[in-house]
Amino acid sequence: MDIYFYGQALVKLKGKNATAIIDPFKEDFVGLKLPKDLAADLAIMTHNHDDHNNLNAITDAVLKITGPGEYEVKGISVTGVSTFHDMEQGAQRGRNTVYNIGIDGLNVVHLGDLGHKLSEEEVDEIGSTDILLVPVGGTYTIDAKLASDIVSQLEPKIIIPIHYKLPGLKFELAPVEDFLKEMGFENAAPAPKLSITKDKLPEEMQVVLLAKS
Repeated sequence: MDIYFYGQALVKLKGKNATAIIDPFKEDFVGLKLPKDLAADLAIMTHNHDDHNNLNAITDAVLKITGPGEYEVKGISVTGVSTFHDMEQGAQRGRNTVYNIGIDGLNVVHLGDLGHKLSEEEVDEIGSTDILLVPVGGTYTIDAKLASDIVSQLEPKIIIPIHYKLPGLKFELAPVEDFLKEMGFENAAPAPKLSITKDKLPEEMQVVLLAKS
């Protein structure tokens, strides 16, 4: 499987037989450009905000997922777990869905704009996590410190930070370096994509920094 990062929380998971895209944004709202190729079998939205909800940009989608539940398309299984976008049970910014996406034998968890530490029940519902896509920029979601706490809760093998400061972004988010320092991976060099298989998962936890494609 290959993982690509396109800015904000937009990520593509390209498996052997199918592709999933999570949280495409509206360009005029975010200030970033969408990639030219947004064809996918699965289009997934963590919550209905304009920097996450542009599912119409995804072409050829067999299924569009917009909330909690269990789904399966072309060998990709998806479990959506209801969470909140803030620390006040949604009073400020509403609900958020965390997704565990099973693809090519790997469990990839996308936290969306999670706004709080997970409860034990939520950790159990999310289940096994091989790769964690975690927001780290604060302001509208968790910051570097809380992100590191959630890493400890889910115990992934690979962590990919998302939703942080980028050139051109219209929001004032914290830089990814804050999270890298928190995790002890200050020297992480950005890669254009992550290519990974189940048997190649590292023994020790790693942070992988993806360059915006």
